[in-house]
Amino acid sequence: MDFDFSDDQQQLRDAVARWVDKGYSFERRQSIAKQGGFSREAWNELAELGLTALTVPEQYGGLGQGAADVMVVMEELGRGLVMEPLAQAFVASTLLSQFGSEAIKQHWLPQIATGEKLVVLASQERKARYRIDVCDAKASKTASGYAVDATKNIVLAGDKADAFIVPAQLDGKIALFLVENGATGVTTTGYATQDEARAADLVCKAAPATLITSNGLAALTLAQDVANAALCAEGVGVMEQTLKLTTEYMNQRKQFGVAISSFQALRHRVADMKMQLEMARSMSYYSTLKLSAPAEERHLAIARAKVQLGQSMRYVGQQSVQLHGGIGVTDEYIGSHYFKRLTQMEMTGGDTLHHLGTVSTHMQESAGVFA
Repeated sequence: MDFDFSDDQQQLRDAVARWVDKGYSFERRQSIAKQGGFSREAWNELAELGLTALTVPEQYGGLGQGAADVMVVMEELGRGLVMEPLAQAFVASTLLSQFGSEAIKQHWLPQIATGEKLVVLASQERKARYRIDVCDAKASKTASGYAVDATKNIVLAGDKADAFIVPAQLDGKIALFLVENGATGVTTTGYATQDEARAADLVCKAAPATLITSNGLAALTLAQDVANAALCAEGVGVMEQTLKLTTEYMNQRKQFGVAISSFQALRHRVADMKMQLEMARSMSYYSTLKLSAPAEERHLAIARAKVQLGQSMRYVGQQSVQLHGGIGVTDEYIGSHYFKRLTQMEMTGGDTLHHLGTVSTHMQESAGVFA
């Protein structure tokens, strides 16, 4: 199997890397964080690069690219700690492309492609924890379509979004609806997350909604898998930059008159960080390749990847702080922000124990035993 990236993918990586280096400095990120954790200007710059159009089918104004291209982009955005939730554009375009009616596709996909509309998934409920099959939200038919009553938490950039993809119970089954921000009965309460990005709580009270699909559980599973695969790729980028920062610091920091990078015990710890990074990278590739597999195989592969990524992110982040010492947790130093991002990512989309439960449930009796 050929794991080399194509010339187009390398050019895509270079373009995103250049934007991160020149257009999304740490100083700009901190300015955005102080303004609330989301910048429409930065979002528009991502759109100008064509990134919001990446997975939108060509007939709807997109580029029609695949999962490997998403992985390349998310790795580079991870290196820059970009807070704008580009992965939500990939989730929304994938869901609407595969499950939406032609009218929904015609109306929303071109606007997602241009970045004019930010559509985000609003699936998390307070008591559901990481289970997507737990849903108290209700939907009912009305004379003009549907109405949704729901309370959803930790909706990424929720108060800045233009529309939400909302799961709700319809006739005893989970269905997926599209609810526009600003519609009657829709309110959002925004707040900063621990990694300084933005989220919101969404409340819908008899809010007018458009049905995307009545097969909501299958659609939600796909959404979670796409989001987690993107998160894994982003995590690789964050860890790679964290490791780079750590080694640079160790080459500069001196103790007993020599750089601490010369201490054998510390070199071993850096080697272990590198090992964790490479294991995470291989599982990120694995999860991306499996996005085109049948649903059950895809979901299990994503869970396996998330287990490894969770372990690696925790290890790399914590070792980086230890090797830096006190400066590793100061707000003025970018390393602490990488650590916060890694810590939050480990708990996003299902933490390590949640996905370990999924993996263990699907193990065969002969797993790990050679016949």
